[in-house]
Amino acid sequence: MRRRVFVRGLAAVGAGLALPLPLAGIATARPSSAAGSWQEVPAPVGQPASHLVSVAAARPDLAWAVGEHNRYGGTDGTPVSLSWNGTAWTRDDLSHLTYKGALRAVAVDPAGSAAWALGTDTAGHDQLLAWDGATWREAAFPGRGEPGTRLTDVATGPDGVFWVSGRHGDRAGLLRGGGGTWRWCRPLPDAAAPTPSGVTVTPGGEVWVFGDVIARWDGAWTVVPRAVGIRASVTGLLPVAHDDIWLTGFAYGVGGPPGKPPGIRLEHWDGARWISPGAPFGVGLLSGIVGDDRGRPDVISGWDFWDQKRAHYLRWNGTTWISERGPETPDAYMPEAITRIPGTNGCWSVGTTSFSPYPPAHLRVERFG
Repeated sequence: MRRRVFVRGLAAVGAGLALPLPLAGIATARPSSAAGSWQEVPAPVGQPASHLVSVAAARPDLAWAVGEHNRYGGTDGTPVSLSWNGTAWTRDDLSHLTYKGALRAVAVDPAGSAAWALGTDTAGHDQLLAWDGATWREAAFPGRGEPGTRLTDVATGPDGVFWVSGRHGDRAGLLRGGGGTWRWCRPLPDAAAPTPSGVTVTPGGEVWVFGDVIARWDGAWTVVPRAVGIRASVTGLLPVAHDDIWLTGFAYGVGGPPGKPPGIRLEHWDGARWISPGAPFGVGLLSGIVGDDRGRPDVISGWDFWDQKRAHYLRWNGTTWISERGPETPDAYMPEAITRIPGTNGCWSVGTTSFSPYPPAHLRVERFG
């Protein structure tokens, strides 16, 4: 997640955050590392100003990661897709796509027999793309090319059904399908509901959308109340139970000097309210969350403003979130998405070697387990 728009917001702040100069002089303790075995896995050398924004795995020998080449601040680049065959990541040929910008979301069914991704064509219309065994091909869906239709994220459940969050007929909702058959579900009940930025499906098959709205779809909508916050973004949601939901993200807050970095958002819903349980670091961002094979809390990916040469992962120990660091890099690592590797205790983490994808930022992939 996936899932991702947060780099656009970060890029607007500027590349000056590559070093912790804006907050020089502010003391903070660096959390200690927990046991772990995160390792870099080589990604194909690509063009500069590149980043990966979503990753999905069906099994240890099958995964995809998608993103963008040649992005410079607010200027869109061109899409990139990588495939994992159990031995190496290779670049997929996307020369037939006339897109500007990223392939921004990808999902694969548990059997590895189907995969879907999202992109936006040069006319600004969101596109749904199917994997044909060699590359991504555009597919038809209701509302394609129509004003008011948006696709923001894609996920799949244990039954192999795919779900796409977005907007249709100027109402927020969900697109359901797979193969050549897609249909929009009943929209969120509030006509003014914001477009969800993400979708996730639990191991039990529950479908949730998240972003500026948190809601569960089971044939009808159940909305979980939440104060969105000022200049805040949600990057991940882990629904463990209806009274046990974890949310990750970041927020810039109000005011502050130019170049001020964001603060992390880690929230927990206990069935009555959202609380902030605290985390090993506070300045930076959390870019996603994954559960174990039973859907229980497992790992959060993050970027620590005070220690940018290593990804700062958080691992749930049954009671609290503890620090777990990735390998040190020559420059920096901004993890933008994380996914569990089914059948293992491992995870893929993907992103870029910079705070935002300015040159010479390159693709980076890390794996646990």
